[in-house]
Amino acid sequence: MRRRRPVLPAPLPQRDGVDPVRVRLPAGGTWATVRDHLAERLAAAGPGVVDGMFAAGLIVGADGRPVAPDAPYVPGTYVWFHRELPSEVPVPFPLDVVYRDEHVVVADKPHFLATTPRGGHVAETALARLRRELGIPTLTAAHRLDRLTAGLVLFTVRPEERGAYQTLFRDRLVRKEYEAVAPYDPGLALPRTVRSRIVKERGELAAREVGGEPNAVSRVELLEHRAAHGLGRYRLLPGTGQTHQLRVHMTALGVPILGDPLYPVVTGPVPAGDFRRPLQLLARELEFTDPVTGTAHRFRSARVLAAWASYDEWAGGQ
Repeated sequence: MRRRRPVLPAPLPQRDGVDPVRVRLPAGGTWATVRDHLAERLAAAGPGVVDGMFAAGLIVGADGRPVAPDAPYVPGTYVWFHRELPSEVPVPFPLDVVYRDEHVVVADKPHFLATTPRGGHVAETALARLRRELGIPTLTAAHRLDRLTAGLVLFTVRPEERGAYQTLFRDRLVRKEYEAVAPYDPGLALPRTVRSRIVKERGELAAREVGGEPNAVSRVELLEHRAAHGLGRYRLLPGTGQTHQLRVHMTALGVPILGDPLYPVVTGPVPAGDFRRPLQLLARELEFTDPVTGTAHRFRSARVLAAWASYDEWAGGQ
């Protein structure tokens, strides 16, 4: 088994709960200087941006000292810098901590808040918020929830223990229970276990089912239904963790989750700042045995899905 290289400590502190960017200079290429490589690699930032960062001493090496623009290019070495944070619309919903000890933090994430920095969501993410609010710069997510999905997320406190908690999810040793609001179909026989093969291509918004050996397994149960508006409240138990798995399986059953902008029809990503009609999917429970302490944990979200609490308000975008 190949031993993983230790991760070099960042020579720059976090900013607003966000880590600095680390760039490894790749082998190959014809760059004479570090500046030449970064100017090409970060061309999308705009003309003069990289030169301005060098002039201000914002690009540093492993020793924390600014890298000169004419520093020779050495493959395999690293440089660090802070990205210019995008202008983000604050997500106006609370991020609740339901449990905290010296090893983990369990948070109850609202809809529309990304779990970790990605794309245009950087400082306005659950991870960055918790780092700032709890004062734990080493905090890291052990898994991830989609930005549009609300509910429980597990974070680790100590970097050396992160792998143990991530292994729980990789080896399916975490019991995850979700709740969803979707149309009620009296002809749909439930409970049932759905098995299919799901793929999601890079650059595509939606995943899709294809033929072949199943790689996605979900159990779907009806908790209750209401004649008014023809809605059902469902318990969803994923046996695997494919991207958008529950959303794809509910759509395949003919009862797509309310508020879904991708299934069954792609209407586009929900723009930042549009907090109307949240996706009615909630990570309700997390249950696992702590790999470090041996403690049996079971956590439950206190959130209520809006379309079930008041469909008319949810549908009206209130």
